[in-house]
Amino acid sequence: MYKLFVFALAGFLAQLIDGSLGMGFGASSSSILLTFGVAPAIVSATIHFSEIATTAASGTSHWKFENVHKPTMIKLAIPGAITAFIGAAILSHIHSDFIKPFIAVFLLSMGLYILYQFLFTKEKPLSKTNEQTSRFVLIPQGAVAGFLDSIGGGGWGPVNTPLILAQKKLEPRYAIGTVSASEFFVTVSASLSFIIFLGWSQINWWLVVSLSVGGMIAAPFAAWLVRLLPMNILAVCVSGLIIFTNTNSLISVVEINHALSIAIKIALIVIWFGLILYALYQNNKLPFATFKDETNVNKLD
Repeated sequence: MYKLFVFALAGFLAQLIDGSLGMGFGASSSSILLTFGVAPAIVSATIHFSEIATTAASGTSHWKFENVHKPTMIKLAIPGAITAFIGAAILSHIHSDFIKPFIAVFLLSMGLYILYQFLFTKEKPLSKTNEQTSRFVLIPQGAVAGFLDSIGGGGWGPVNTPLILAQKKLEPRYAIGTVSASEFFVTVSASLSFIIFLGWSQINWWLVVSLSVGGMIAAPFAAWLVRLLPMNILAVCVSGLIIFTNTNSLISVVEINHALSIAIKIALIVIWFGLILYALYQNNKLPFATFKDETNVNKLD
């Protein structure tokens, strides 16, 4: 019962993150579940099964509100679904002790990437038109994202959404809607692969239900949170969690000196706290930032 509560809490936190940032359910929930010793294949299978309903609902909503660019969705979904199936098959046949460090490195890179995108990347001019993006770009992009998503338990959103926005071919609402809609096909494909290569008996359905229930409870809170906190502050909190948990996983694999391990963890916490302060400063939330602005205004007067 305790484990089910922990997994429901993981689903709650993951959906809180995903609902606020539009990405991060897989990366954050994978990081939490791996920390509790769940095998990588079971982690990825559990996440993809729990995401079937959520991606279907999300994709349908975006389709209904005409936020989906259909040609781009097809170019992403087909190669992504194929490589997600292959990635899930490979993960099902690899020993967990072998693949776990590689997944930790991948999730760690996702945490750093989210941090970079939301904290250090300057805003780019938004596209006012929806142009065709070359299939020579989208097809390999979808293939890589699908494979990483199934192997790492997450990565479809963090890989595709920033890359599509950076191309400035689609308006942001189309970029987010298209990635969300295409993710359903990737999730279903990976889930089918896990059923075939892992089998029904290997899937902990109570774990799937716990993660899903936690996610559903978090949905309205995420909508409230995104209105309360700026996205860069949320991103620092999320990426910090992902970076800390996966660094901890890598430390346990390397088996370094205990004192050095503690020092690394303390340094990460200090840096994490400093980045939160920096994000708050960017949004003029700190008292000295407000005072500075008021001082400048007085000088102008």
